[in-house]
Amino acid sequence: MRSSPFRLSLTALLLALGVAGAQAQTQRVAPESKAQVQLSFAPVVRQTTGSVVNVYASRSERRQNAAMEDYFRRFFGDNAPGVPRGRSQSSLGSGVIVDPSGLVITNNHVIENMNEVKVALADRREFAADILLRDPRTDIAVLKLKDATNLQAIELGDSEALQVGDLVLAIGNPFGVGQTVTQGIVSALARTQVGISDYQFFIQTDAAINPGNSGGALIDMNGRVVGINTAIYSRSGGSIGIGFAVPSSMVRVVLNSAKGGAKNVVRPWLGARLQPVDGDIANGLGLERPTGVLVTAVYDKGPAAEAGLKRGDAILLVDGQPVDNPDSFGYRFTLKGTQGQAPLTVLRGGKQTTVQVRLMPPPENPPREPVRGKARTPFAGATLVNMSPAVADELQIEIADDGVVVADLEDRSVAAGVGFEKGDQIVAINGERLASTKDADRLINRNGGYWEITVNRGGRVFTTVLGR
Repeated sequence: MRSSPFRLSLTALLLALGVAGAQAQTQRVAPESKAQVQLSFAPVVRQTTGSVVNVYASRSERRQNAAMEDYFRRFFGDNAPGVPRGRSQSSLGSGVIVDPSGLVITNNHVIENMNEVKVALADRREFAADILLRDPRTDIAVLKLKDATNLQAIELGDSEALQVGDLVLAIGNPFGVGQTVTQGIVSALARTQVGISDYQFFIQTDAAINPGNSGGALIDMNGRVVGINTAIYSRSGGSIGIGFAVPSSMVRVVLNSAKGGAKNVVRPWLGARLQPVDGDIANGLGLERPTGVLVTAVYDKGPAAEAGLKRGDAILLVDGQPVDNPDSFGYRFTLKGTQGQAPLTVLRGGKQTTVQVRLMPPPENPPREPVRGKARTPFAGATLVNMSPAVADELQIEIADDGVVVADLEDRSVAAGVGFEKGDQIVAINGERLASTKDADRLINRNGGYWEITVNRGGRVFTTVLGR
């Protein structure tokens, strides 16, 4: 059925009014030049992709009867019948060249438990790499390329200047298909409940990040690295637009430690225990909303005690930056380093005050004095050390005034089979309390086959009985 001329005229008028209204609301402007029509991310991509690399890590393990394997291979070669093979593992990820000398940033989980690392550049050159520093707490590792020259390094940007909505590019090697660039925006900042590392404070982006992108670069529009892509939230294994990157500010802390020759990242020690401020606590403190962290305990010899912090204080700001939970406090406090002082804004008795906290690494006092578990004991394969602030910080456990802690544990050892875990505090053996590793050494050597071992694991104390 045809429309009448009147109906057509009315429809045209309404469409014209709608278009005019939309133009008035959005102020659309037609491109004024060919250059504006051809706007592209290509210049930023050309500037940065040469600095993003592929990281190939592997680990080969030989069986304990390696001598017997060599004996048979001399007669039968590598295909000797009945000879067990060494086990191998491998992983694939991405990395970023951040220094012309050959320093490469990647994720710790890309090279975790690996002993051989190779790096392939965008120009197809390949180099072996040494692992300078691994930091599981941030999931960042630093590599050093061997005999590499003419490298294109990229500058670390300022992740503190990012805002939600900023355009970013993610560059990496997803699924091993080759270097890939994806584009998106900063979806959120200061994400803390992600469950990736100890220092949870991530940039969230909707730029597609997939397996293999780990360790790759999150780039701003100035061609600088503002984050190292670390993880995705996914139910299928592929990107659904929720990816996370370690901020460049934290990456710089790890990188500077490696440049200084350190094998571990040294972080400042507060000497206090913290918990989040929930709604009930906020009401009790007179806060309009839950914010800050509550001091629940103060170590009597630490920087917090020296600064006058007390149980029940609420820390609202670290050097002017707000904190909302212990993770965000740990991030902000770590960025301050281990020298000088850090101003903390504290709420006490309904009034805000600022205290200056001395920045220092956790002391190793008393010394560790490690003791290796003896053969034919439940501790075989375990290394026991004295409790100290440094040990507690390293193992992420609650500090005690004294005691003995499992600092290291060999895979498939007797101690691991018994059920010991790193960070366990050995409270007592056969009813006798351990104050130091000297006590542990004496009691382990004296024991005649009956073991009653009391362990404190994360505040849960239990006793295991072994032997007759």
